[in-house]
Amino acid sequence: MIKKISILLVFCLSFIFSYSQQYSDIVDTRIGSKGDGLACGYSFIGACYPFGMVQFTPSFFSPQKGFVITQLNGAGCSNFGNFPVLPIDGAITNSPFDMNSFPTFSKINNSTAGYLSVEMKDPITSKLTVTKRSGIAEFIFKDSDEGSIIIGSGINSSDSKYITEAMIKITSNSSCEGFTKGGEFCGTEVPYKIYFAAEFDRPASKIGTWNGRNLSTQLVSEGRNSGGIFTFDTSIEKNVNYRIAISFVSIENAKENLASENLGLVFEDYVANTKNIWDEHLSKIQVNSENKDRLKQFYTHFYHSLVHPNIVSDVNGDYMGADFKKYNKKRDHYSSFSVWDTYRTQAQLLAMLFPEESSDMMQSLVNFAEEAGGYGRWILANIETGIMQGDPTPILISNSYAFGAKDFDHEKAYHYMYKAATIPRLYSQNQEIRPYLEEYINNGHTFASMMLEYTSSDFAIGQFAKQALSKVSDANMFIERSQNWRNIYNPKIKWLNSKFPNGVWKNITHDWREGTYKNYFWMVPYNLKGLVDIIGGNQIAENRLDTLFTRLDARYEDDWFASGNEPDFHVPWAYNWISKPEKTSQTINRILSEEYDSNPNGLPGNDDLGTMGAWYVFASIGLYPMIPGIGGFSINIPQFQDILINLPNDKQLKITKKGPDSFIVDSLTFDKKLHNSTWIDWNKINKGGSLHFQTTDNKKSNWGKSIAPPSFN
Repeated sequence: MIKKISILLVFCLSFIFSYSQQYSDIVDTRIGSKGDGLACGYSFIGACYPFGMVQFTPSFFSPQKGFVITQLNGAGCSNFGNFPVLPIDGAITNSPFDMNSFPTFSKINNSTAGYLSVEMKDPITSKLTVTKRSGIAEFIFKDSDEGSIIIGSGINSSDSKYITEAMIKITSNSSCEGFTKGGEFCGTEVPYKIYFAAEFDRPASKIGTWNGRNLSTQLVSEGRNSGGIFTFDTSIEKNVNYRIAISFVSIENAKENLASENLGLVFEDYVANTKNIWDEHLSKIQVNSENKDRLKQFYTHFYHSLVHPNIVSDVNGDYMGADFKKYNKKRDHYSSFSVWDTYRTQAQLLAMLFPEESSDMMQSLVNFAEEAGGYGRWILANIETGIMQGDPTPILISNSYAFGAKDFDHEKAYHYMYKAATIPRLYSQNQEIRPYLEEYINNGHTFASMMLEYTSSDFAIGQFAKQALSKVSDANMFIERSQNWRNIYNPKIKWLNSKFPNGVWKNITHDWREGTYKNYFWMVPYNLKGLVDIIGGNQIAENRLDTLFTRLDARYEDDWFASGNEPDFHVPWAYNWISKPEKTSQTINRILSEEYDSNPNGLPGNDDLGTMGAWYVFASIGLYPMIPGIGGFSINIPQFQDILINLPNDKQLKITKKGPDSFIVDSLTFDKKLHNSTWIDWNKINKGGSLHFQTTDNKKSNWGKSIAPPSFN
């Protein structure tokens, strides 16, 4: 049974519960908020709640519009950015129109977990925080006798041309409500509808609306480029507090969400509440280091891994389904699933540390499949966008199950996995789930990078069938089919190589998405031994890996390692399969030291809704979830001397290291017993214990060279 605790109780308890370490204050949300193109984190600096409904922040894509209430973290392209709110010095004499003509904020005062304070170009301080389903702001008009706050209804942070409907209604001198329909994700129209309710802590002296270029005293405005205006007397009382909640179901539900989280507190108390929630979540992993900069990076990346997926169900249990019908469930319903990205790292981390929330997320995906006809690849507001390739959701579900998230409908979950993997031309909403599946089944191959995603998905389905449902025959069929990667191995050139349907080899550069044949070669994580053997053994594989890691900053067309892109994420650990564990640790240290830092441009690529954040966490603690659907880790030397992981049911896993600053392991023990493999099963450590690394300068150390990690032939 899923435990449900009232929001009020959670907030009250947060005042009582205190952590010795304020992890939320270590977080610096500026990390990853700037950059250039692919080498940009696309992370927002504003306030959010762990897996919460709202993200209250300046938009990455149009900060001049003020502060939006929805924004994906690290998505890499325009998205969401609804209901921007902006404080302005003085009265409004001209229509704000599309809100594009205002200056951005001038200075960041504080940007930690759950809190943002910035100085505006006008002499105004803006402070933001959140609750689970609402945003709270305090605007301080320092020098003016009159201050205005504008709220865009028919405006979002990206191109508002995708908005098809919008409305704002001023319901009193201190409140308003409305909705918008239509938005985008990566240039693709996404027809979601989102509602809001907002209120101020005191009445405005003037109210009005705008529509297009026209200002009005009317209390209702509709359509694109519309919004509401509230002007306050700030001659004596300088502060104006603002609260907003959203719903994907109705205005009434937005009002209910807003009312349920109105605790009658001053702004600073809301900040303290949210910071306590973040401290609770971030304390799941406790690391100690004298390197404050490395601590800042670690907890910021851990924070990023806990922003998404997001609750989209209301406090009363309502949510808008993928068939655009209203549903009511007893458990939280989630969306914002960047599945092609998050299946590789974040899913496992959430399942390990937050199995209850992760189970709700998995059930949300099952619900989505029931409503939409099947799983999606990239789901925004319960709408499948069709972004990216492959069939990643079965991998994410299988990974989550393998690492502890088991409270969801396994039979239904498997039903939609099996169906989409065996029946061509099935659709999730209007997006084909497995394009070219018929070609893949009949010929044993299809477009190379897409096919490697399919083989990984097949392997994960097989593991889920076996582990969750004991469907041995099905499991064997899918695991056998996962070996189809061999069908695109070109023995003449010793690389994986796309074929035409008739079996003729294509140009080696063809059919690789967001990478090259050198990046994708290693995307057989469930059978790396087979991959190494087929090219001629460990030495050839080592040379090939060494060449790949000549540089760490590849873009899509570059033939070296891409620190910032998902198809390469697991490759540093491939050295463990060829008895070179020291090179695994050395390479990971290079990536963390050379490609990451604590500056705003300190990420080598898009965070992708927690994917890179979780990668950083795993790389730092020395455990990487390498194989789809298998609960276990490929091992590297951790970055910290002492690590404490607080697992469910009050269990603790302690990870320590001693010895010289080296990339060579002399010995590894678990609960004082020698562990000689570079792989460790999750089931061995998930009840807690002590994992200790002893490093050495002795290059003749044999640790990790005699017992290979698993491969599935």
